[in-house]
Amino acid sequence: MPDELLQRLQRFQTDAFPQHRSHFRLLVDDGQHPMTLFIGCSDSRLVPYLLTGAGPGELFLVRNVGAFVPPHDQSQGFHGTAAAIEFAVLNLSVKRIVVCGHSHCGAIRALYGDVSPAAKHLSQWLELGREAALPVAEPGPDVLRRTEQRAVVLQLERLMDYPMVRERVEAGILALHGWHYVIEDGEVHVFDVQRGGFVPAARADNAGTGPYVAHQPEALQDDESTRL
Repeated sequence: MPDELLQRLQRFQTDAFPQHRSHFRLLVDDGQHPMTLFIGCSDSRLVPYLLTGAGPGELFLVRNVGAFVPPHDQSQGFHGTAAAIEFAVLNLSVKRIVVCGHSHCGAIRALYGDVSPAAKHLSQWLELGREAALPVAEPGPDVLRRTEQRAVVLQLERLMDYPMVRERVEAGILALHGWHYVIEDGEVHVFDVQRGGFVPAARADNAGTGPYVAHQPEALQDDESTRL
């Protein structure tokens, strides 16, 4: 049988790479200078470059189960996501951090079900989304959607516990964005802190703000279409 993965690698080198050769050369000579740290779920249906229209060198990517952000607890150990956040902010000086969850997220559904006893690391990791879960035994589509969005906001709040993030957000040189990608609609809903919920990008006036604003926010609107 042909090695499909090898064939794809060969096609990249012969077909795709020549179209971007000069750009990659520039990225090597001048280094990378991405403006956005994109923290997204590992789900194969979430494709950040396709979603944002970004090209090589524009996104610094972190992918993990659920798009979760670990707490800044100063504990010793291997903290890949935390290390990436620190590197993006301190070394690359990104201007934006996007946390992107999505519909039909297996990590969020797992908050309401059982995880294989063999998946010890997964069980512990899912606790990072536990606060987003709602007090129901059998979640329907609406509960899962709300939990997915609540989990995004939870990660934004946790980001603010990173000293280098808070310092830059409060100085107005770093912005946090919460997104919820509805796969079946091809639309991103962005979190608007002043409206107190998620707004479809088609009706939004910004790419997402939150959870911090420099000035006193207006009263949250009690809007069933956006409320968490």
